[in-house]
Parts: sequence; structure tokens; C-alpha cells
Amino acid sequence: MSALFPNYRSPWETEDQTRLREHAAEFFRREATPHQARWAQQHGVDRDFWTGAGSAGLLCLDIPEEYGGGGGNFGHEAVVQQELALAHDTAFGFSVHSTIAAHYISGLATEEQKQRWLPQCVSGESVLAIAMTEPGTGSDLQAIRTTAVRDGDHYVINGSKTFISNASHCDLLIIVAKTDPSKGAKGMSLFVAETENLAGFERGRVLDKIGQHGQDTRELSFTDMRVPAENLLGGVEGQGFYQLMNQLQRERLILGVAGIAVAEAAVVEAIKYAKEREAFGKPIMDFQNTQFVLAECKTDVLAGKTFMDHCVQLEIDGKLDAATASMAKLWGTEKQCEIVDRCLQIFGGYGYMMEYPIAQMYAASRVQKIYGGTNEIMKELIGRNL
Repeated sequence: MSALFPNYRSPWETEDQTRLREHAAEFFRREATPHQARWAQQHGVDRDFWTGAGSAGLLCLDIPEEYGGGGGNFGHEAVVQQELALAHDTAFGFSVHSTIAAHYISGLATEEQKQRWLPQCVSGESVLAIAMTEPGTGSDLQAIRTTAVRDGDHYVINGSKTFISNASHCDLLIIVAKTDPSKGAKGMSLFVAETENLAGFERGRVLDKIGQHGQDTRELSFTDMRVPAENLLGGVEGQGFYQLMNQLQRERLILGVAGIAVAEAAVVEAIKYAKEREAFGKPIMDFQNTQFVLAECKTDVLAGKTFMDHCVQLEIDGKLDAATASMAKLWGTEKQCEIVDRCLQIFGGYGYMMEYPIAQMYAASRVQKIYGGTNEIMKELIGRNL
């Protein structure tokens, strides 16, 4: 079921996923929606919200059951992400933890690493973050400067990262570092740092962003930080760039899915407001311009949902290629920003007030065209397949 299209059901959606949708919607409306303002003030969700989401069975739903996960598919993750958007949440770092970082471990770690880390990720006892971006390095991952030097049974890591989501709460941090700077992409490796009482690990300032004020985004630094050699993800040096490329398609698809879900939430709010708000003695929904704007937005959302459904099915079938994932991210986030902006205009001056969900959506949407690889990079990747 869809908030904007009551008779719409994604072709990949199973009965189990429909029940999950209802459960997630109820949980987030009860446990997340009322706390958005407070989370924005404190720059992060409450720590026990993570374990609450874990107890509710909403984390790592497509991680295999043998590691404590739900044993589902990407559709389960998409359902939760969609319901988060419809609950007007802009704070919970769900996708970074569950859809993205957990799969670096599930898909790339050694068996011992999976057994050691994944169950706590499913329960929410361990929060995941991934540290790619550096102060001078964004989409060009090969230019990172963080280093990891082998010293006996440990690697000594030095460097800094920025724009890291879940940085305040993270218990497990996947770090992109260079183990052999002379080899370029082949000299990159990924490490999982267990951050509790970890000497040399420092959480820097909380970053003052345009939107997503309730998300704990901050800088991180590593000074002679010693990480056990057994925490090298996959156990083999030099695999980092391949590992990143292997997982980025999931990240880009969930960004596209989230983009269209936020756009849908914006249209739902705009329709509701237009029916209640009066101008010149009648609801503004009665004006043809309002009807035309919302008709166009609703049509675009339906087109977006069908496109994302196509891509989700490809991912479930193991057939999603990099170019198509890039298209999903590019189109979904562009449409998100466009539709949210048009819907905000319906609200007039109230749309500019952060107490209204539409304003929070507007502020939070802009970064969607930047992270996960900028939309300009998406065009490059698509262009290579023309």
C-alpha cells in the first residue's frame, strides 16, 4: 500500500514485506516522528533508539539468518527506508548502518568476522558507520591520504575523515585507508575499528549542516590508532577499492528509493495542506494552479516508484549493474529536490518554517545529489555505457 496511491503495490513486494511496511510505519510514527525537533537540537537520535529498532526487527533485514539477520532481500530494506520517509524522519542513519555498512561485512568479511560483528549490528547494540570521505577528498576515493601501516599483529592508522554519518554513536567503523600508497587503487584496504576505548580515535566536531540536523554527522581523526590485523576486512590487503565498488550500487539504489519516498511524502503533505488552507474564501486546492502543480508532482512520483521498483527487482535478482544504479540515484534525487521544492511553494511562508515537515524535507533533500557520489559522477558512469 502507498500513502499517495492506495491501490499501488510494488511488484516485488511479498505478503511478508507488506506486514513489515505496516509494522515499520507504526513504529516510526510512534518512536521517531514526535522526536524530530529534539533530535535536531541534540544533533543525533537517542542511543537507545538503535536498540529499539533492533528489538523491533527493523535492522539488517537482508542479512542471512545465520548471523542473526532477517534473511530477506533488498526489498525489505527498501520498505523500511520508504516508511522512514513517510514518517518525516530526517535523523535516523538507518541506510548507512543497515543497507550499506552491514553489507560490507556480510558480503566481504571473513567467516570469523561475520560471526563476531553482525549479530550486534542486527540488534542495534553495535552501530555501524563507514569512513570514506576526507577533508580534501570526496568522490575521488583513490586520492585518500589516510594510511594503515602493519606493525606486528596490528595496523597503525593515521588520518582524518569528514562528513561521517552515525559518527557519534558508531561502535564499529569501516575505514578506507591506504596500505600501500605506491599502488594507487590496488593499495587501498578496508578496516573495521572497534571504537570503544580505542586509543588514538577521536570524534571531532559535530558538523552544522543545511539539513538533517538530527543526524550525528561529524569529523573523525586517527592518531597512531592501533587496529588488530584480524580486523582487516576480508583478511587480504589491497582489496579496498574493489570492495567499495562492489557495494556502491546498493548505496546508490537506496538513495534513489529514499528520494522518491521523500517526494511522495511531500506530495501527501501538500495535498493535505491545500485542502485545509483557505485563500480568497476557498481552499487553495480549488485553484487550478494548485491542482495542476500537484497533478504533475503526483504523476512524477508514480513514474519514480515504477522506476525504483524496476531497479529493486534487478537488485533482488542480482542483475543490477553500475550504470542502472547510477541512473536510479541520479533521477531519484533530482526528482526529490524538484518535487519537494514545488510542494513547499504550496505552503507559502509556512513552508519556510522548520517546524513544518515540508521545510525539514527541503533542507534534508539537497545533500542527496551530493553523497553516494555526486550526480555529476553518476552522469560520468552512465556516459561510459552509452
